[in-house]
Amino acid sequence: MEEEKKSLNFLEQIIEDDLANGLGKDKLRFRFPPEPNGYLHIGHTKAICINFGLGLRYGAPVNLRFDDTNPEKEEQEFVDSIREDVKWLGFNWAEERYASDYFQQLYDWAVTLIKEGKAYVDEQSSEDITAQRKTPFEDGVESPYRNRPIEESLDLFERMKNGEFEEGAMSLRAKIDMNSPNMNMRDPVMYRILKRAHHRTGDTWKIYPMYDWAHGESDYLEQVSHSLCSLEFENHRPLYEWYLDQVYDTSKVAPKQREFARMNVSYMITSKRKLQRLVAEGVTTGWDDPRMPTISGLRRKGYTANAIRNFIDRVGVAKRENLIEIQLLEFFVREDLNKVATRVMAVVDPVKLVIENYPEDKEEFLETENNPEDENAGTRQVPFSREIYIEREDFMEEAPKKFFRLSLGNEVRLKAAYIIKANRVEKDADGNITTIFATYDEDSRSGSGTEASQRKVKGTLHWVSAKHALPIKVNIYDRLFTVEQPDAEKDVDFLNFINPESLKVQNGFGEPSLKDATTEDHFQFQRIGYFIKDKTSTDGQLVFNRTVTLKDSYKPQ
Repeated sequence: MEEEKKSLNFLEQIIEDDLANGLGKDKLRFRFPPEPNGYLHIGHTKAICINFGLGLRYGAPVNLRFDDTNPEKEEQEFVDSIREDVKWLGFNWAEERYASDYFQQLYDWAVTLIKEGKAYVDEQSSEDITAQRKTPFEDGVESPYRNRPIEESLDLFERMKNGEFEEGAMSLRAKIDMNSPNMNMRDPVMYRILKRAHHRTGDTWKIYPMYDWAHGESDYLEQVSHSLCSLEFENHRPLYEWYLDQVYDTSKVAPKQREFARMNVSYMITSKRKLQRLVAEGVTTGWDDPRMPTISGLRRKGYTANAIRNFIDRVGVAKRENLIEIQLLEFFVREDLNKVATRVMAVVDPVKLVIENYPEDKEEFLETENNPEDENAGTRQVPFSREIYIEREDFMEEAPKKFFRLSLGNEVRLKAAYIIKANRVEKDADGNITTIFATYDEDSRSGSGTEASQRKVKGTLHWVSAKHALPIKVNIYDRLFTVEQPDAEKDVDFLNFINPESLKVQNGFGEPSLKDATTEDHFQFQRIGYFIKDKTSTDGQLVFNRTVTLKDSYKPQ
């Protein structure tokens, strides 16, 4: 029992303590509350896994709630993408809710606060309000409207709702403490005028609640027991609790806000505003560009949900923020893909090789395994003929001693096929090799059981039969940024660190089995890396994205 307690993270320990102190297990409820103002990114996966993971651990419901209080930036497209991302990660929610479901209740509660002298309409500009708050080390200045008559605030608030005033003309503020050392408690704005259509409520509302007012009350309305959020909201907790105190019914559960450290991954940014810039300024092709740290981008690149969940599990739940090396994420991607990816042969930088003593009109089908890590994956037949393609880097005319690939006068084995020896080459006018000429040992076919087939040679190459080759376009992706923390320097534009080599496009050939690939299938292009078919593929042009290299070519700093 003692061992089990030690294995609990601090959030689980909080829940265990609450259960021990009388909270019924049937009262546990969690939520994942994204704002639909962009696509989810790698940082969100931590919050998703924490909340839904706790739901699974305790058999408790988890709501997917969209905190849609800002119609200026929120769109149905983002709602749809968030739903898809959460499902793809492998989680199901109990109920789908929206802060906009509660707009009328939030308004009614705000009216009650005005009547109780706890809120007032302020006609100052947002700039004046900010200036009057001062700093944590000095007292704030009360608004000249702070003590206006209650009836006057009630009348103005209703007229704000009815759209009688222009945006910025006035706001509703909570009356708390202008001298509080916590700036969030210095009469925070509860409502602002926004004459913008909402993606769900249309033009019904002309005022919208601020996040702090809507979020905690939404938790309460849904009877969320534990409102878990990132550390940036720690200073907002007193305000969260103050708002709840104004509406709390002792017969109900009072949500408990607790904070955990956000997850930052090297060579990635997780600011929605900055991700929006990458899209808006054409640095990437969209939110799901495989170089983006968005969940949809990682999925399109070929990352698996299982790898991401394992990564989050390894990172754990911390109280302090730190930078997680991207190598760790890629480790889990490789580990998972090694188990599930079908091995295929593809050549991304091809050079032709002619086996001169192989009959011109002959072709045969050779058996090779689909995945040596999975005994149930079976085998497939790969066509072989006189002319094949190999990787250009797999051949040198004169090779150093430790070059274990093909060179003139030396032998290598072709994967699942024969042993060949390179004899001569042809070059173009610029001296580039256009064709390699070789001979093969007819008795050396892999798996034939002959003495020649068991002969040891130093290297094994992948290849594609030229006669059966499937033309493919290959996107070789690298890190989008050249530095670990591209937004660490506040005075330097993060776009200065864009990696100009983040995408290289190559035209190659794949074995014919790839024509049946789907965008859900994962492949290991043998000796090259892991790949997935891209959604831009057509019948006439198959496109594959490199997910990750076979080995880590980066050394941890």
